[in-house]
Amino acid sequence: MNRVLGIIFSNMHEQNISEVTVHRCMGSIPVGGRYRLIDFPLSNMANSGIEQVGVVTKQNYQSLMDHLGSGRPWDLSRKNGGLVILPPFGNEESGIYRGRVEALVGIMGYIKHSGAQDVLMADCDTLANMDLKPMVAAHREHGANITMMYKRMDIPASLSGKDQSVLGIGEDGFVTDMLINPELTGEQNVYLNVMIANRDFLEQVVASSYSRSKFNFEKDVLQAGIEKNRILSFEFEGYISRFNSMRSYFSANMQLLDLATRRSLFPPSRPVYTKVRDEAPVRFGLESKVFNSLMADGCLIEGEVENSVLFRGVTVSKGAKVKNSILMQGTFVGASSSLECVITDKDVTIRDERMIMGFETYPVYIAKGSTV
Repeated sequence: MNRVLGIIFSNMHEQNISEVTVHRCMGSIPVGGRYRLIDFPLSNMANSGIEQVGVVTKQNYQSLMDHLGSGRPWDLSRKNGGLVILPPFGNEESGIYRGRVEALVGIMGYIKHSGAQDVLMADCDTLANMDLKPMVAAHREHGANITMMYKRMDIPASLSGKDQSVLGIGEDGFVTDMLINPELTGEQNVYLNVMIANRDFLEQVVASSYSRSKFNFEKDVLQAGIEKNRILSFEFEGYISRFNSMRSYFSANMQLLDLATRRSLFPPSRPVYTKVRDEAPVRFGLESKVFNSLMADGCLIEGEVENSVLFRGVTVSKGAKVKNSILMQGTFVGASSSLECVITDKDVTIRDERMIMGFETYPVYIAKGSTV
């Protein structure tokens, strides 16, 4: 695995949940009380023995840089290899990329000098704990140019035609067809935006596509090259949650309240690492009531909290009720207020005696720094 280079794209698919990506990139989206989305692909790579990881940025990546730091929580603070943040305009040829191909052109110097045999690429739109070593082994054993990870999963009618790809797979495991944003429902082979490619092959196809002004990797490399390139499939069988709407973001956080889900996502053998903040433990008032909720350190609970996810430094005042909600860092809920099916961004203030109610299928979102 030390000859595998990891590449994480931190800005892909932001249009799907544009409400929470106005001030941050996809990889910086808070999830589960104390994590960011990038923690999961980065921890997957670190736990799989990948010692070189580059994070491709595009815009709104200041909070991402603050979160990642030197990469020490993931044991990627190293003299050789380790974690590297790859901003736009890294060289005279790079800039704000228009697609994955152009993004790879901008970091091709980094890829060439890595000395890696294979390049493993992942996005930040999935919540999953993956052991990547079997995928790398299958890729090399079959002599594939590219190996794409997929999961056999159900596509609801609400996501038909949305931002996702479906694979057709032959009996030998190689990809025979690829449909991009198809209007399909039911159980399908859904591509998880995780792939591994031979480095020399990747350099060749990226240069070829770029010279023809083709910037969409999925359409211009994967879909167009199915017949002439050896593209292998690899099935992921574990728990996964995809972030392709505000509804899916709300649902993924609510699923973390289930013990079985947490055990699948956070096994002791493959921990999920994140930036550590030294804050006081949660403080509970004498009249507080808490049921089935996740709370990060630094919270002050004097009211009632039920089936909710609270991030660091959240305050729920006396007499307030929070149910089926996600409150991000620094949210203040005033006395005698009531929230149900609400998502608050960072530093939101809910004044006293306010009542806000959404639905599980349409949660109410309150923007960063707002006062209600």
